[in-house]
Amino acid sequence: MGRMDRYVLAHFVGSYATALFLLLGLFLIMDMASNLDDYLDVAPDGTAPGTGLLVRFYLLKLPFLFLEVAPFITLLAGMFTVNRLLKKNEVTPVLSAGVSVHRLLVPVFFCGFVLAAGMFFLREVAVSKLGDKRDAVLYQLEERKQERVLGRVAIHDLSGSTVFLEREFRDADPWRAENFSALVHQGDTSVHIFAPEVFWDRVEGVLRLIGGMRTVVGDESKEATPIDRLVGFDFTPELAMTYRRAAVPLDLSFSEVQDLMRREPEDSAFNTLWHYLLTFPLANVVLLLVGLPVLFQYERGKGTERMALGGLFCIFYFALDFVFRNLGLDGGLSPILAGWLPILIVGSLGVALTDSIRT
Repeated sequence: MGRMDRYVLAHFVGSYATALFLLLGLFLIMDMASNLDDYLDVAPDGTAPGTGLLVRFYLLKLPFLFLEVAPFITLLAGMFTVNRLLKKNEVTPVLSAGVSVHRLLVPVFFCGFVLAAGMFFLREVAVSKLGDKRDAVLYQLEERKQERVLGRVAIHDLSGSTVFLEREFRDADPWRAENFSALVHQGDTSVHIFAPEVFWDRVEGVLRLIGGMRTVVGDESKEATPIDRLVGFDFTPELAMTYRRAAVPLDLSFSEVQDLMRREPEDSAFNTLWHYLLTFPLANVVLLLVGLPVLFQYERGKGTERMALGGLFCIFYFALDFVFRNLGLDGGLSPILAGWLPILIVGSLGVALTDSIRT
């Protein structure tokens, strides 16, 4: 990395910090304007959430908010960097020295790839480490209760077995649920299991059934027999939360989507999400490809108009991404096409624009 690369990189890092503060601050203000009154409402018992709880919620929400707008932040930082170089008339001396614009922008695109990889891994860490904590605080703000009591959820296994939980006490120690029922396939036999209460045995890693009864489906001659643990089904409390989180698909991590795909390979929504979570981080690079070339059309003047045009390309990509993603989630388009077409269309346009830069 030479002096020029370090110089451009320093401009990009500074611009990225500015864009990050600007966009995350803007989206936080918009979220607060929409929800803060509901969070601060006084409950019927006269209690209201404290400021500390609100601050904790928004701190936990920040990584997820960042994941939604990260490619736009990268584009904005790249455009700020190029616009600063142009305003200081630093591009012309570089060209005069025999260095192409493409070479000048290498540090910016390198950062785009690094941010794409970082975005992918941040999703895995944020969902696994912070997702449940964020949901717990949100439940306190909305329901004004410390312990989460969640409603019915259905959980599927690789063999086609299904577990139903009517009430889940998510924060209980140990984890427990009420009105548990399961239809478990064991070879050619299907077994129905019911228990009024279950709890998770962390020591042995099994689900304990209190008052559990086991019945062979279709064999009325056999009476129900007692059963004290769930067998033939790879259940965990984390798996139950994954299925709950699937109601808001973009809250899932890539590893969770992979697990759900194994359990329900025919589900178009999970297949679409698998491709989408792979391709969306690439938007950090693709948006740079389409947004930066427009700034090099002229070396002087109209910088604001050119940045606005780059922003329009960004809006075009997100609109395209939204349409194709929802078509895939609803089963109206192949998951592969839904996940990859926005990147291929806008990426091809970006390669053509980047190649056409006067250098």
